[in-house]
Amino acid sequence: MDGDLYALDFDGVFCDSCGESSISAVKAAKVRWPWVFEQVDAAMEEWIVDQMYTLRPVVETGYENLLLIRLLVEIRTPSIRKSSVADGLSIKEILENWLKLKPTLMAEWQEDRESLVDLFGRVRDDWIENDFSGWIGANRFAKALLKELAGIDFPSERIYGLGTGPKVKVLQQLQQMPQHQGLTLHFVEDRLATLKNVIKEPALDKWNLYLVTWGYNTQKDREEAEGLSRIQLVDLPDFSKKLK
Repeated sequence: MDGDLYALDFDGVFCDSCGESSISAVKAAKVRWPWVFEQVDAAMEEWIVDQMYTLRPVVETGYENLLLIRLLVEIRTPSIRKSSVADGLSIKEILENWLKLKPTLMAEWQEDRESLVDLFGRVRDDWIENDFSGWIGANRFAKALLKELAGIDFPSERIYGLGTGPKVKVLQQLQQMPQHQGLTLHFVEDRLATLKNVIKEPALDKWNLYLVTWGYNTQKDREEAEGLSRIQLVDLPDFSKKLK
């Protein structure tokens, strides 16, 4: 069988959810830590959301947005500061050291991942239920957005969300499906860390890997990708041509 199979990351490649995820996280953070936001006015909230556009490349799972937002508040408001790392911390330092900062913040704030994941999901679901048009305006969720904004009723069985497991597992499932045998395999992603995880799996050596030049990655990520033989950088015009 000749042909191509494209596995496409959605958030970051097809759409930009940073505005929605940041606003959802602010809403959730206010529920989780109401005392933290007592001195946060509309101007500071706007500043926080603006900074989240810069910080978005470090986020692997949605709940991390809550941690980043509280950290930003503590950076700007010393009187409520509970973390040992916030004093003098810059946005650049957060980008470069997030993997080390995250467990420190979780420990110092006595938080657990499951509770934050649950809260973030519940707040987002409440927004969807009570203000769908407002959520659509700020968000980029796959099936709802494809139908609402592009008029595409994409088959649910071809959408793999967070509950279906890590992307390396999804790619393994896809390449093993009988209907995909003989196809040329392509995986398009905007996060370098995800592509590096794929490279570590010998079973996924048949996949052609692409890092888009937009989305949630940095110039440093793109420069590193250029030195990795398995990964091709792809800009928007070339990406569009491939899909045609």
